[in-house]
Amino acid sequence: MRHLFYTLTKIFCFIVLKLYNRLSVRWLASLPKEDPVIVVANHCSNLDPIIIGALFPRRLRYLAKSELFSTLGMSLLIRTLGAIPVKKQDLQSAGAALKAFLDLLEKGENVLLFPEGARSLNGKLQPLQGGVALIAMKSGAPVIPAFIKGSFESMPPGASFVRPNRIQVTFGEAIYPRELETGLSAKDSRQQFLDRVYEALENLEKSD
Repeated sequence: MRHLFYTLTKIFCFIVLKLYNRLSVRWLASLPKEDPVIVVANHCSNLDPIIIGALFPRRLRYLAKSELFSTLGMSLLIRTLGAIPVKKQDLQSAGAALKAFLDLLEKGENVLLFPEGARSLNGKLQPLQGGVALIAMKSGAPVIPAFIKGSFESMPPGASFVRPNRIQVTFGEAIYPRELETGLSAKDSRQQFLDRVYEALENLEKSD
């Protein structure tokens, strides 16, 4: 029953976004066959997890601040699409967030991560926090970069309503922790991986 409800909710969100925001998606590479994977996306809007959840072919879990669950409709929607409520102070705690994501990946759950740490206030890609590299390297899960265009214009931070702006999502090629150079220190390895993720997102941002 839960799987059916998830599927119906996902289809509903896709149809609404397709009709209202002309949602489109591009895949630049095939998805890895194995689970789990880490989807890493830019973050400009509260719409972002709903957009990615509606498009990605596998169920994703992600952390969301507990304040978003205060209304019944929003709570039901994002819970169905994989959201896990977390207190704001825990969401901002690197240790708590790291443990939560690693626990999900250990259970074989695919996760969605917004590595900028907060919504962009200008719609542009921001510097990434180091947690995504640590999570990927500890779990060994491949990272799927995704870039969302148009969600900032549709519902920027502080907005209460969604505007009918076009939204496009591009998924890039998987980045594997095992492909890192050998002989590097742990710190340098994390930085190299973080740089690769940022470069992938930056290239997707520039793509048409």
